[in-house]
Amino acid sequence: MTVASELTIRPAAEKDVAVIFSLIKELAEYERLTHEVVATEDDIRRSLFGERPFAEVLIGEHEGTPISFALYFYNFSTFIGKPGIYLEDLYVRPEFRGRGFGRQMLVHIARLALKRNCGRFEWSVLDWNTPAIRTYDKLNAKPMRDWILYRLTGAALVELAKKG
Repeated sequence: MTVASELTIRPAAEKDVAVIFSLIKELAEYERLTHEVVATEDDIRRSLFGERPFAEVLIGEHEGTPISFALYFYNFSTFIGKPGIYLEDLYVRPEFRGRGFGRQMLVHIARLALKRNCGRFEWSVLDWNTPAIRTYDKLNAKPMRDWILYRLTGAALVELAKKG
């Protein structure tokens, strides 16, 4: 069995857009959400490496091959008075799961959060993703059961924005 120390984690560069997009599509397939992927490689390039980057990406490589990615961005806690890191996506290719690579990506982001003086590190998980939930429980991460995630997209977002 390969140990997590065989994972190299690096910040993504613009040359990685095709790899990032490929991993995003794999993640969508795993989460049974391929119908929601409307982004293009150009969208990813503009949003991550354009004039105003909205998120950061880490690439996990095993023996020089990209096998995972983590996309995160900053939020802000008014109660703590500090920024936080929100992990939007973490994905490890199926053949590399169970080796500690996902956990190593989380450790890397936790260290970044502390280095950047963040007050918290948050993410969401699909309720059926028991392997991920078990990992998060082992890390002493706490589910926020009192909070319900709401989302506006598409026509509903446009409709709200038009209201006076």
